Amino acid sequence: MRIASGQFSAGKVPQDNLQQIAGLMQAAALGNADLLVLPESSLYAGNEPPTALADVAEPLDGPFISGIAALARALRLPVVVGTTEANPDGLPFNTLVALDADGAVQGRYRKIHLYDAFGYRESDGTSQGSFDPPDLLSYGQLRLGMLTCYDVRFPESARYLVDAGANVLLLPAMWIVGPGKEDHFSTLVRARAIENTSYVVTANQCGPLATAYSIVVDPFGVVIANAGELPGVVFAQLEPERIAAVRTRIPSLRNRRFRVIPGDEEQAKKV
Repeated sequence: MRIASGQFSAGKVPQDNLQQIAGLMQAAALGNADLLVLPESSLYAGNEPPTALADVAEPLDGPFISGIAALARALRLPVVVGTTEANPDGLPFNTLVALDADGAVQGRYRKIHLYDAFGYRESDGTSQGSFDPPDLLSYGQLRLGMLTCYDVRFPESARYLVDAGANVLLLPAMWIVGPGKEDHFSTLVRARAIENTSYVVTANQCGPLATAYSIVVDPFGVVIANAGELPGVVFAQLEPERIAAVRTRIPSLRNRRFRVIPGDEEQAKKV
């Protein structure tokens, strides 16, 4: 499978963001990608309080995702993209949407671990996703599971997907800048790849708000693509044979003695 990671800096005007995404999608299609992964919060990004998201959120059949779906159909290019999904019952969701080459919704993931850290409270403006069975995307022998940004700090999130059959982890992100943050991102992504003997494909936003440097890491922890700091698209080849070879050499998934069970949020708060 030839996968593409596209990074850019989203702003406050969804139509402008859609135009940037169109350029990334065209580049990915010209590069013969089987799938393009785009960042978290591609609909809207700003430095306002999280409560501002309710005013810009859209349903999945709104103009933003519909625009990406039309491009997917025209280019015959499946896409995974992060958006702010309107919620008629409360605060919006931080949602990843997987669209197939016909522009139809193939899967969805609503972020479970909200970014209540480093002095920010995403939960003030976003509803937490539920522990639904994961929507895995199938590409031959590859099974792709979706996570979002802050989820990477919780190794059980990745293992939950691997237990469901994933051997490729997709991680759209808006990894906010700050001291040590670039190092945290690369370290955590490589750790999730190594401990799960799985590929990890990230798509991060660029500056000034986010750190960029989207990377693709193979099951042995080797960085096989790095987008650097500027907007653009990078490509990587994902090989089932590589996964099998690493898992034969390091059978850590077979050797483990624990399984992941979705936890009690109230109990977790006592820690």
